Amino acid sequence: MRKVLVVVIILITLIITAAVVLSISSTKTVDWEESFNEKSNKPYGLSILYKELPRIFENHAFRTVYHQPASYLRAHSDGGYGEFIAEGSYLIFGNSNYLEDDSIDELLQFVDSGNTLFISDYSFPQKINDTLALETKYIKNQKDSISYLSLTDFDLPDIKIDKNQGDSYFSSFNKEKHTVLGYSKIDYKHANFLKVPFGAGFIYLHTEPKAFTNYNLLAENRYQYIEGVLAYLPEKDLYFDSFTKIQTPYSPDVEQESNLSWFLQQQSFRWTWYTALVFTILFMIFNAKRRQRIIKIITPLQNTSVAFVKTVSNLYFETKDHKNLIDKKITYFLEKIRIEFHLNTQVLDEEFINRLAAKSGKKAEDVKILINYIKWLKTQEAVTEAQLIKLNKFIEAFNSK
Repeated sequence: MRKVLVVVIILITLIITAAVVLSISSTKTVDWEESFNEKSNKPYGLSILYKELPRIFENHAFRTVYHQPASYLRAHSDGGYGEFIAEGSYLIFGNSNYLEDDSIDELLQFVDSGNTLFISDYSFPQKINDTLALETKYIKNQKDSISYLSLTDFDLPDIKIDKNQGDSYFSSFNKEKHTVLGYSKIDYKHANFLKVPFGAGFIYLHTEPKAFTNYNLLAENRYQYIEGVLAYLPEKDLYFDSFTKIQTPYSPDVEQESNLSWFLQQQSFRWTWYTALVFTILFMIFNAKRRQRIIKIITPLQNTSVAFVKTVSNLYFETKDHKNLIDKKITYFLEKIRIEFHLNTQVLDEEFINRLAAKSGKKAEDVKILINYIKWLKTQEAVTEAQLIKLNKFIEAFNSK
């Protein structure tokens, strides 16, 4: 026992010594990466803007879009499977190069029906440039790393943007139809903020996304510029395009956010956590040696299949685990399709729908509704009981003769 106590005292001393040495010697560096992550507190993250937008538009819904605009807007369109119809302003800050043609088409249709699209990025997808007949160019800052931003409709002093190696601007646009709302300036003024009418709505394009980041919102009076830009948005619901879905599929070096991420960034909390973790492991090791393991009582096996099924079903019902039930129902339904109709269910496209309708003798329109609903449910992180019941009705209707 005395040997164990000596070992514990030595470990504690080593941990405390290491914590003190590291706290004295370590220096915290600033990460200036332009992630435009709405959860990031780094200088070029968007956490401040993300928290303030619901307060600025407090009388309207604020929703974060974690899916591609194509799937999200289709689901929340008139006749879609969403629980509401998406109307208002769709916001994208940086990283707009992820937009594929189908997502751009949905966004343009969203604007055409009377809504608003706002994108702030250094450049825009080629399809947007071609559709709106505009071009962007980049001018390098030859003197220093400072440029200036201004708005045409607000009496504000030019806002300084430092740590800026150059500016993107609109080199070509329709001067009769497109309205210039702001300029950037290095050697001379360049149009960097446009209002473009499209159908019954408007598209706002802005070429300096750094202006919306944490660093610039807190520096001097630069927040006034952001207030002026946001003032152009209509008083309607907001849809914030999340950084998460943009980067995760393409880069392994994404910031991984967790409940402990902020605490682990704070040195004192970090060492408190590690110390508690070490003590917990030591307690488990030494405590396990002192106690005899519990001898289990083995009872004869019984046929409890029916009771098991009832228990599992009650468990899902009581815990409201609708997502799990939906995933299982979809899995069993697709397995049945593979067995009965000998169809490959890896790709649920139009060809698959037509072949399934032909083999099952069901109407192609009914089969398409069921398969599209299954595809949409797979993209959802959370579902409701009503959606589970709706899926069950579709599957029962398909299985009926």
